[in-house]
Amino acid sequence: METIPFHRPFIGKEEEEAALRVLRSGWLTTGKEALAFEEEFHTFLSGKNSVPGNFYCLAVNSATSGLHLALEALGIGRGDAVLLPSYTFTATSEVVRYLGAEAVFVDIENDSYNIDLQALERAIVQLTGTATGKLKSCLIPKAIIPVHLGGFPCNMPAINALARKYNMSVVEDAAHAFPAKTQDGQWAGCCSDIGVFSFYATKTITTGEGGMVVTASKETAARISIMRSHGIDRSVWNRYTDTGASWYYEVVEPGFKYNLSDLLAAVGRVQLSRAMELLSMRQKIAKRYDNAFANQTAFSIMPSNGARHLYTIRLRNAGKRNAFIESLHKVGIGTSVHYIPLHIMPYYRDRYSLKPEDFPHSYQRYKETVSLPIWPGMTETQIDRVIGAVLENL
Repeated sequence: METIPFHRPFIGKEEEEAALRVLRSGWLTTGKEALAFEEEFHTFLSGKNSVPGNFYCLAVNSATSGLHLALEALGIGRGDAVLLPSYTFTATSEVVRYLGAEAVFVDIENDSYNIDLQALERAIVQLTGTATGKLKSCLIPKAIIPVHLGGFPCNMPAINALARKYNMSVVEDAAHAFPAKTQDGQWAGCCSDIGVFSFYATKTITTGEGGMVVTASKETAARISIMRSHGIDRSVWNRYTDTGASWYYEVVEPGFKYNLSDLLAAVGRVQLSRAMELLSMRQKIAKRYDNAFANQTAFSIMPSNGARHLYTIRLRNAGKRNAFIESLHKVGIGTSVHYIPLHIMPYYRDRYSLKPEDFPHSYQRYKETVSLPIWPGMTETQIDRVIGAVLENL
């Protein structure tokens, strides 16, 4: 029996030819392909009824790198607090710790996988002491990282309003969110100070590893551009290829090695050109699942909107979740769990003295959630097998 993996990338001849083009060019690191990828991503976002005004796109080697660069550009450091949902991948919080700042977790909504706005404001108030007039923490709340989990956009107008109220910055973790639009028609990831997209192997478009940072701030873009390449004031492409370019450069900051190579960028350019096609493929699979599972009482499903990065179901009997996953694996259906909440991970649990019940919605959601295969290229037979396995094993 064929195993249906949880994910399989949709890579065709065009991506292969793009990679070969770079391999034969003699230039493999960041160069004209990466620059073209940035420009084409900008063009995609700035299409009709899309991101208004001037903004900048900066390619990086992962969304994790992008989040790190974003917080660094905002001046986040020791003594600062960054608020984010517990229900997310570790990358969202580890970048906070890279800079010596502290992650302050917030629960998710009872009826979604995104950050709870009331819990978010309570956490801010607790840090600032605005409710009592007394500072309750030595930490200063500086930034919020909302996560568009599964590709379903957060309520960005409300989050931005909270940030303005308490003089905080917002960095969107849009790793799952390309290409998804918010209710007011904006691209998720382009609604705040900085947005960070992922092109990891499982995402709607992929470069294998890679990401893109988007910001409307010229100063932020300039800082990220320098810091992603060792803090050097000129790109290697400029130093080695411009006519009459000098070999001389200066290190103006102790930067990082976060640039995206041309080899990966070339694959990304092809994937970007078919982004809406790939999204449509995911949407069709999700619709098949939705129709098949609509009247089920054993589990509930997520709303059909967003980037459809994940298709998750929530078992009403959480105690059956692990056995259900095992039963699917036995019949060759790959699954995953998105996510194990960070507040029960040993590092964060011990550092912040956290208990599972501190974030009840996150903990309950973890215990009842299963992610099913949803990737471009799934055949009708494969989709039917997943549906049948789900219904037969509950």
